[in-house]
Amino acid sequence: MSTDDFLARFGAAGQRQPDPVAAAQSAMRNALPKRFYETAGVTERDGLFHVALDGRTARTPARNPLAVSSQPVAEALAAEWQAQGERIDPARMPMTRLVNSALDGVADQHEAVRAEIVRYAGSDALCYRAGEPQELVALQNAVWEPIRHDVETRIGARFLLTEGVVFAQQPQQTLDAVARHVGQISAPVALAGAHNVMTLTGSTILMLALAFGLRDADAVWAAAHLDEDYQIGIWGQDEEAAERRAIRRAEFDAAALLLARG
Repeated sequence: MSTDDFLARFGAAGQRQPDPVAAAQSAMRNALPKRFYETAGVTERDGLFHVALDGRTARTPARNPLAVSSQPVAEALAAEWQAQGERIDPARMPMTRLVNSALDGVADQHEAVRAEIVRYAGSDALCYRAGEPQELVALQNAVWEPIRHDVETRIGARFLLTEGVVFAQQPQQTLDAVARHVGQISAPVALAGAHNVMTLTGSTILMLALAFGLRDADAVWAAAHLDEDYQIGIWGQDEEAAERRAIRRAEFDAAALLLARG
């Protein structure tokens, strides 16, 4: 709900709202659709695994069948639907949201998605290193360097490093090598997963490490949050930041499954 919608709904009547945030949150909860099915499962038909709600195929917002080629992905989707309570809350369905975007959007724009992943490699987070303090420099070298080296070996090209925020132009040969491998990620589901892994980690290198099976999801997540964890070790972490990170981790896990099994 936008601010204007909120004011129109709650302010026009001239009623005083002692806690507008709570009122808005309550309104959003009430706006969630009621659960209209008893059970969510998976059915196989025409070479695809369909998410079935009481035996009928679920649909994306664009009315496409919620069906994928991977049984593990379909089962994860069905589990999200089955876990819903009296109302369906998309915020608690990261896998469904991502597959919906894949089927309704990425399917028609996969070349643009691939190009964006390659562009990300041109300013990859793993290529921008701290100059100080020495503890962080050593940590980045210990964790990031082996990953970078393994990905470089796999693609047959080198990434240039820089210190601080000074832009480092990556060699065209490297970007071409990245493009060749990104081009091998199947569309639309696995590609949507790849894009979200890249976005959530800030790194095409880390996405490729996961796609190649060079690192597992936990290692990739830890590498992506190395700087943040270093700061948490010094200053601690507040509750809201921890909640936001937990939400991002759920989204990352959904994307990682799509990348691996989509």
